[in-house]
Amino acid sequence: MGTGSQCFWILSLTLSLYFIHSTSSSHVYIVYLGHAHHTNPLLTYEHHVRHLASVFHSKEEAKEAMVYSYKHSLSGFAATLNASQAAILTNTRGVISVFRSRMMKLCTTRSWDFMGLTLDYNGGTPLQLSHGEDVIVGVFDSGVWPESPSFHEEPGTPLVPKRWKGACERGDDFDPKKHCNRKLIGAKYFKSGFERSYGKIDKTKNPEYISARDILGHGTHTASTAAGSRVRTAGLSGAAGGVARGGAPRARLAVYKVCWSYGGEGACAEADVLAAFDEAVRDGVDVISASIGRKAPARLESAAGVGSFHAVQMGVSVVFAAGNAGPDLSTVDNVFPWGISVAASTLDRSFPTEILVDGDGAASFVGEALIEKGVSGALARTRDFFYNGICDMDNRNLTGRSASGLILVCFSNDGSETLSVRAEYAASLINATALIFVQPITRPLAALSIVPVVRIDLIQGTKLGKLNYGTKLHIRPSETALKRSSAPMVAAFSSRGPSSISPDFLKPDISAPGVNILASWSPKAPPTIFPGDSRSIKWNMLSGTSMSCPHVSGVVALIKSAHPLWSPAAIRSALLTTAHNTDIYGDGIAVEASEKSADPFDIGSGHIDPLKALDPGLIYDTTTQDYVNFLCNMGYSEAQLQAMVICPQVRCPDEPEPNWNINYPSISVSDLRCATTVKRTLKNVGHSKTAVYYVSVVKPHGVEVVVWPRVLMFSPFKEEITYRVTMSPLKISRGRYDFGSITWSDGFHHVRSPLVVQVNTNEVLTASVI
Repeated sequence: MGTGSQCFWILSLTLSLYFIHSTSSSHVYIVYLGHAHHTNPLLTYEHHVRHLASVFHSKEEAKEAMVYSYKHSLSGFAATLNASQAAILTNTRGVISVFRSRMMKLCTTRSWDFMGLTLDYNGGTPLQLSHGEDVIVGVFDSGVWPESPSFHEEPGTPLVPKRWKGACERGDDFDPKKHCNRKLIGAKYFKSGFERSYGKIDKTKNPEYISARDILGHGTHTASTAAGSRVRTAGLSGAAGGVARGGAPRARLAVYKVCWSYGGEGACAEADVLAAFDEAVRDGVDVISASIGRKAPARLESAAGVGSFHAVQMGVSVVFAAGNAGPDLSTVDNVFPWGISVAASTLDRSFPTEILVDGDGAASFVGEALIEKGVSGALARTRDFFYNGICDMDNRNLTGRSASGLILVCFSNDGSETLSVRAEYAASLINATALIFVQPITRPLAALSIVPVVRIDLIQGTKLGKLNYGTKLHIRPSETALKRSSAPMVAAFSSRGPSSISPDFLKPDISAPGVNILASWSPKAPPTIFPGDSRSIKWNMLSGTSMSCPHVSGVVALIKSAHPLWSPAAIRSALLTTAHNTDIYGDGIAVEASEKSADPFDIGSGHIDPLKALDPGLIYDTTTQDYVNFLCNMGYSEAQLQAMVICPQVRCPDEPEPNWNINYPSISVSDLRCATTVKRTLKNVGHSKTAVYYVSVVKPHGVEVVVWPRVLMFSPFKEEITYRVTMSPLKISRGRYDFGSITWSDGFHHVRSPLVVQVNTNEVLTASVI
């Protein structure tokens, strides 16, 4: 959702991520101790109290300060501490890290058809209709609206899996017997961390449900996208009509409310998020979908980093939103090598809306909008309503004139860049009949607003601006069109790589639909953030990596159902190595607001292809030791690592293992100065145990690439083979990345890995000449 430095992209009315600081002298800190090796949670809790009591006068004070005791899948606690107490605990034996609990923020009918999972109500792909009922998807978000038809039991839904240990918690307007079923099998809420930072939730000042019920709409939207049931009649303002469903419509849903309404937005305390991780893994979820995060630079010492590390060790796949701070580089969030970070791209669906000029049958303009009923009005002059001639919501800028019956035209590039949302609100303040917002052609978007809004490109806008003011315009109802524009296209707001933690593994991992996504909505949440918008809707259309994340989570659930023994790394590899890098016309994937083609920093390995991911042929199965090697390079000690992992027989290698040797599905070398060899291990998971794969290489510019061996021969006795890639610089360069790929193929499967290389030979060659 994209204003560059902001992760809450107000333009698309989508929520994302940035800090909210507490102002008190004491703050909530998370004290991380590693894996929960005690099988008795009570013993773990007492251990935490003893640790905390060391910086208080008594156990009673320690218990009062404690916010959470994490005692199921990980060991640690959250407590209200001052800086001195936190510093003492940091240097206490057995403590791995102590970090502030910051605030995170929340980052359809057509998208599944677009990705190849076609479906009508009575039929469809076997992948969606026959898989998923044994898989449980945990959604970390703002809760759920349980009455939405997306969460109803479909006929023939079997009993809840016996391994499920979770529950539905009673709370405000949430009755477990009434609102949970064989589809929505879990609903919990976590607010202690939020309330320690902001005080007890006051529902009179800030409407909220003290339960898993969703008042923001965001959680309902993401949950229904990941695993919503099939619904016959979905749509918004007469557009995008059809059968709605999630990626895994037969999967079970468990909702963990960690984000609360705060100033009309969603704020998520890290202490609450880590508590959700701790309980979700204990409850028995198979997939965690988290459309939340923080501004770059990313940190390993975070609830997302710690919680996902332990979840993956327990066999739970974790999918994150990549963030909405694009198009700047190194803005990608949730870059942990054990998780999946998802970028956002467009669909092949658009909403063309025609603007006719009265009395001139040849003059018409076409933009994007969600307008159910046509409107007419005279073309208005902006300077008649705003002193500086710029559409802005500042009351001091208003002339006081009414624009009733008029259609206002606003340009995004008038003065400093004008945000659509400010222009829309300004149009409502002067009572305009409609708004035509002129913006770059490469940023298509359709969204509901408090006044009818049509977005057109600068070329058309310039022509429209030359018409005489007072000319009568007619805006026709929006249409729903398919395959009229190139897709997928990388969303301008989607955060980009390389990773700010370590550029030697590629993030984001993959791209999925995240623009104009239709899904279920809370009827208590208006469709816009504008004051006075009291409309109630059951479906809403949002844009952001918050929307692309649950698309991948749904596909992960399908793969997990089809391959229950696959590890989270194997599932991630299947997704990444089968992703495609062309649009619906066979051209390279384009990038919004740019003339360039997408590269791996935009979309990772490519755009998700669910059907191919079900049968990838070969996979890169990253191990816990791979992650340990990475953590060793990040400065963690061997003693700390032994406390963090399930199997403590791990150690840092005698010779440091470079991050580029992590057995990841992509290959990144951020500092190529001389010939460098990278190794990877592939495992045959195809239907035939005997298979022969041949390699093909696309070399990055100025880099010689040699792969050995060039043929991989798998057999029942040899299901894993290691190969090596030697890269040698052929040019003088510094600070510029180039891209290529390595693909293994048996004629049917095509196992592709992006090759990302930054040649840094300028200093080396200059020194040799001197």
